[in-house]
Amino acid sequence: MQVSVALCTWNGEAFLAGQLRSIAAQRRRPDQVVICDDCSSDSTWSCLQQEAETLRGLGIQVDLHRHAANLGYVRNFEYALRHCRGDIVFLCDQDDVWHPDKVAEFAAAFERRPALTMLHGDARLVDGQGEPLGARLFEVLEVGADDIAREHRGEAFEVLLGRNVVTGATAALRRGLVDVALPVAPGWIHDEWLALVAAAGDGLDCLEPPLVDYRQHGGNQVGARRRGVRDRVMHDGAARRAYLTKRVAQLEALSARIDDGLVLSAERRTMVQQRLLHARARAALPGSFWARARQVWGEYRSGRYTRFSNGLRSLAIDLLDVK
Repeated sequence: MQVSVALCTWNGEAFLAGQLRSIAAQRRRPDQVVICDDCSSDSTWSCLQQEAETLRGLGIQVDLHRHAANLGYVRNFEYALRHCRGDIVFLCDQDDVWHPDKVAEFAAAFERRPALTMLHGDARLVDGQGEPLGARLFEVLEVGADDIAREHRGEAFEVLLGRNVVTGATAALRRGLVDVALPVAPGWIHDEWLALVAAAGDGLDCLEPPLVDYRQHGGNQVGARRRGVRDRVMHDGAARRAYLTKRVAQLEALSARIDDGLVLSAERRTMVQQRLLHARARAALPGSFWARARQVWGEYRSGRYTRFSNGLRSLAIDLLDVK
């Protein structure tokens, strides 16, 4: 089984060397590392050239790509993934640190389970100096035991339709998934889209022990970012409508890919359509209280507030339309 790593960089000079050295220190080293730099303006490129020589000295093939124009992180990862030739491909951020057994543990899981197409996991949160923060990624993202149990039972698609629980820096996938899933559908981030397509075929699961140190620094404060988005959606009417409008666009893109041939059971197709109807209804509530009340009541009678939102809490927020 050949292993590739897809690493994307942009102005990553501060922590990049540590990430690459943790790849070099793997008990089971990868066969190929594809690195795509998205027009960095710092010393990232020179760091990459230096560290690439170390990796090559260990017998690892390193393919360096430097874009002439900025692609953005989603398209940059698409580019990197398409250039990976291994049977298994690891997604890799520029500022984390892999534990020495990460590649070996993931590769063993894929070898044991031929039907598995994507695997993700938890991570230990560390600060800018690499010191543990006493928390895990699943904890701050509020990925609970029930979410994990549902993934193990083959219900990952249902979990992901509600919210994304997969972080690319903790994930690996079979190369065949790249051909099925790319290009990433409009409105989606690469890791959540890959996970959703894998889950559509019951090929997604999680490996619970953390095998990566996920660095928190500057704007990468994942717990605070998630709470901030949630609070705005709950208490700011404009932010909530923007979120719901984005959600409609995502579900429409997913529906279009299903129509284009993405394999999905009839039950899950219906679920996508029902979620789309609910998101559209919530995103386009009338300004008039009584007109809004009629639309909210219709959604409540359909059962979609209970199935796809937070029940009466979401209903009350929509009815009052908190500004």
